[in-house]
Parts: sequence; structure tokens; C-alpha cells
Amino acid sequence: MIFSFWVSLGILAASVILLLEVAWGARRIGQLKDVPARLAEQAPKVSVIVPALNEEDGIEAALLSLLKLDYPDLEIIAADDRSTDATPAILDRLAAAHPQLRVLHINSLPQGWLGKNHALWQGAQQARGDYLLFTDADVVFEVTSLARAIAYCERHRVDHLTLLFDVVANTLLLRMLVLSFSVNFLARFKPWKVSTSPAHFIGAGGFNLVRAQAYRDAGGHAAIPLAVLDDVMLGKLLKSKGWHQHVLFGQGLVAVEWYRNTPELANGMQKNIFAAFDYRVGKLVAVTILMLLFRVSPWVGLFATEGAAWLCNAATVLAGLALYVDMLRASGWGYRCLVFAPFVSVIELAIWWRGSLLTLLKGSIDWRGTRYSLDALRRAQD
Repeated sequence: MIFSFWVSLGILAASVILLLEVAWGARRIGQLKDVPARLAEQAPKVSVIVPALNEEDGIEAALLSLLKLDYPDLEIIAADDRSTDATPAILDRLAAAHPQLRVLHINSLPQGWLGKNHALWQGAQQARGDYLLFTDADVVFEVTSLARAIAYCERHRVDHLTLLFDVVANTLLLRMLVLSFSVNFLARFKPWKVSTSPAHFIGAGGFNLVRAQAYRDAGGHAAIPLAVLDDVMLGKLLKSKGWHQHVLFGQGLVAVEWYRNTPELANGMQKNIFAAFDYRVGKLVAVTILMLLFRVSPWVGLFATEGAAWLCNAATVLAGLALYVDMLRASGWGYRCLVFAPFVSVIELAIWWRGSLLTLLKGSIDWRGTRYSLDALRRAQD
């Protein structure tokens, strides 16, 4: 009993410190919607680069939102990466009606490249903008979002701006998983520190706005051709070269439907979850132990302990729920998804291990019809 009390008390103390840091740190991140969309008389040219491989379901809505952006000097480059569905036809039709949209058809993938990274690199080579905005083919933009972002970068002399944007999730479990992933992301990357700490970096595939000079100086995607987490690694690359990096919340301005349901999320993350652990089983095991200690054991302790130990576990559970409630209030999702709070960490662990073990067993990942060997990915990561 004494041992369980001290363990529970230690977990409570560490959890409260971490949760308070995440809650306080998130409040230090500014909101893009608070930035006026006021540009200099001669606004810098922006090139938006959108990679697309078999994106017929969402590419038109995403591109139309880009074409409606209220920005005076804008070009959009859609890099069709070997699509076999209706994507090329949709892109060509939109380009015929909108001169600011250019389509780059890519028919082959060179050895030593991920398809997406190669498409982004090829698009960047065609770009004429002072800024490059790398985004995805399913991201939808509000009309003033880009003007606000450029105004912020110009005013604060930012070379790389990342947005933490809205995630559309339509099931209760999926919303709870998004919250859980968000807590882990904030705790791992501490984005509120990226503007001041050389040790912290960030990147998000839906919105990576980079000064063209910084991108080319760092080597661009040619420096990270096999980076599965290309968005984060681009942020790390730019930070390592000394370029000025900031992050803002893009609430109400930029949104993406990440996945439609939980099975789709599990399948979609299979390709990149092991990369989050640097393709190292030891790192996966270590993070799993921490997850079990701090996120799972307090719930178990509600049924397995009593007395002072039970009170510590109850306090830890309540602290975690308080953070979820705070995040739910900000997202506007409501509180019904908290019914999955006792199980969400176990489900997240299952997704981690499923994706990692499948990658290990196959010795490769399959991404949009192309297989990449684990050995090559590990060498690139190193």
C-alpha cells in the first residue's frame, strides 16, 4: 500500500507539472485570426505548392478555396504526382479557367525520393514567389488567411510560419483521438518555444509558409528526400540553418478533415507512425512505458487502489480530464466524446504498435502505391 501510494503520488506530481505546462504553453501561442490582413503596398509574391496523388475526392474544394484567397500576387502550383484517378483531369480543367493555377504533371519517381517530397521539390523549382506555402490537397482556406499570414511574417520578420489548424472530425472516438494526439504533440514539440529556443522546431503539412530564400539556402526537400515526416523535418532543417520560425493557431481560417473515422486513421498512420519513433523499437518501448504510467495507470488505479493512493489516481485522472475539457471548449466539439477518455490512450498505443510492427514485419512502408524499404528510410533518418 505504501509503495502504491508513493508511485501514485509521483505520477500525480509529474502529470500535473506536464499538463500545466501544456495548458499554459498553448495559451502563449497566438491566433492568426487576431492578425489584421493589412499588407504593404507592394505585397510579396506567394507561390502555393500543392502535391496531389489520387485526390479526386477533395482536390477541387481545396483548390477553389486557394483560388478565392484575397491576396494580390499569388500563383498556385498543383503537382500531380503520378495520379491514376480523375485528379489530372480536375486539375487541368481548373487551370484552364484560372490563370493563376499552374499544373505540373509528374510521370516518374526518381530513386531515393518519397513521392510527396519529390512533388513538393519539383513544385518549388517552378515557383517564382518570395514566399512558398506548402500545403496538402485536402486543406481548405478562409479567404483572408494568407494575407494575415504574410502580414505576420513581414511584421515579425519570420522566415517559417507553421499553423496549428482546425481538424474536422465527425465521430466521438475520432475527436478524442485527435485530442490525445494533440496533447502528445504539444508535450513533445512545445511549439510555444520555437520562436526563442534553438532546440525546438515544428512543421505541419497543411500549412508550412517559408521564405523562398530560407528554403533554398537550407536545401529544400532535396535535403530530406526520404523524410516520411516531411513537414516536421522541414521545420527542423530550417531551424538548424538558423532561420526564424514561429507558430500560430489557425482556428477558423485553415481546416482539414484528417480522417473520416478511426479505422481510416489507423490505416493512414501505418505509413508514418514508426518514423515518429525514429524507426527504433527501443524508443517506441520507452514512450509506451511513459504512456502506460502517466495516461493508463491512473485509470486502472481507480479500481486497483484505495485510500491515499486512490485519491492520487483520482486527482491525476481529473487533471487529465480538465485539460481535455479545456481543449474541447476551444474546439467547440462538446463534451460527449469524453466517454472515450478512459480508453483513448490504450487505443492510441494500439495504433502505434500496429503500424510499427507491420513496418518491421514487412521491412518497408507502402505509401500511395510505392514501397520504400525500412533500411533506406532509417539511413535517411540518421
